[in-house]
Amino acid sequence: MSCSVARPLEWGTVSSSSAASGFEPISEAAPTSLCAREPHVPADRLVAEMVPPPRFDSVRFETYIPDPNQPSQTEAVQVLAGFAAGLGGAHALGGGKRGFFGFGKAKAPKTPAGPRGVYLDGGYGVGKTHLLASLWHATPAEPALKAFGTFVELTNLVGALGFQKTVQTLSGHRLLCIDEFELDDPGDTVLVSTLLGKLVDAGVALAATSNTLPGKLGEGRFAAADFLREIQGLSAHFRPLRIDGEDYRHRGLPEAPAPFTDEQVTKAAYATDGASLDDFPHLLDHLARVHPSRYGALTDDLKAVCLTDVQPVPDQSTALRLVVLADRLYDREVPVLASGMPFDQLFSEEMLNGGYRKKYFRAISRLTALARDAKGLVEA
Repeated sequence: MSCSVARPLEWGTVSSSSAASGFEPISEAAPTSLCAREPHVPADRLVAEMVPPPRFDSVRFETYIPDPNQPSQTEAVQVLAGFAAGLGGAHALGGGKRGFFGFGKAKAPKTPAGPRGVYLDGGYGVGKTHLLASLWHATPAEPALKAFGTFVELTNLVGALGFQKTVQTLSGHRLLCIDEFELDDPGDTVLVSTLLGKLVDAGVALAATSNTLPGKLGEGRFAAADFLREIQGLSAHFRPLRIDGEDYRHRGLPEAPAPFTDEQVTKAAYATDGASLDDFPHLLDHLARVHPSRYGALTDDLKAVCLTDVQPVPDQSTALRLVVLADRLYDREVPVLASGMPFDQLFSEEMLNGGYRKKYFRAISRLTALARDAKGLVEA
């Protein structure tokens, strides 16, 4: 898959982590520190990277394996494949190249009446992002006419370009996929809802997944009703598509490895090309100084993240930032090797029983999968 070439990142330098304190280097190449990175992402990169992340670059409907006990999963694949096939046409094939901001491009033709969007409703780990990315890949349009990003990435694009330029940038697209629509931020929800209204008028098809509103403890059918209500006048454009099932990341897989020692993690970091090494509490402090929209850039070129002294997260603001980092690491398939507390003890019982519980369970699930991926770094 090709995409436009963006300008390289600009990096700011801040104090580095003391994760390796007390350990002698075992190779000449010391690991980097996430705490020494403060990326500044240019606007054109934000646009160029609105494609499925590396973990979902090769997924297709054919690679989604439905749970035979969950017929809604098979139905979702069939409905989405039909939805993608219906997005063909002259505009989808593209009449010429577009600049980043879409200037000089004619408005997309009006689309047929009826739902022009799908909303994937389901718990964490049922494959919503896999299906959303598969829809992007299956839609018959060149990559420059399709966009894929998280809600945070979309709101950051509006902040970088301004509302009108964002409308101009995306209005020539055939499809916009929004992963993890943040229903817990009323201001941003209204902003994006207004943006989507402009894009629907321009003929852009929409697809989305979302998180649960604060106070909604269930992972049942609350989310679809909340989503349709929060996007207000756009609800008629979306068809809710329920996907039931268990978290596939733990379906038939071995238990996640227990945390390693500080010495094991540090030695593995020095022995692994492209690894980072940080003290977990210091990393949490650093995340507060970097906007969450830049967490993906924070992990550029990393082959592994090594963390010492993992502790329970002290407060909800810090916990929500860690959720975003876990999502970006999972998207990029970066293994996470850690010492200290196991990842299922990161969040307090109050957090796990509160309004953001769905996010926290997703983060635990994804970090556990990445910890499993990292086990070989120590064994090697």
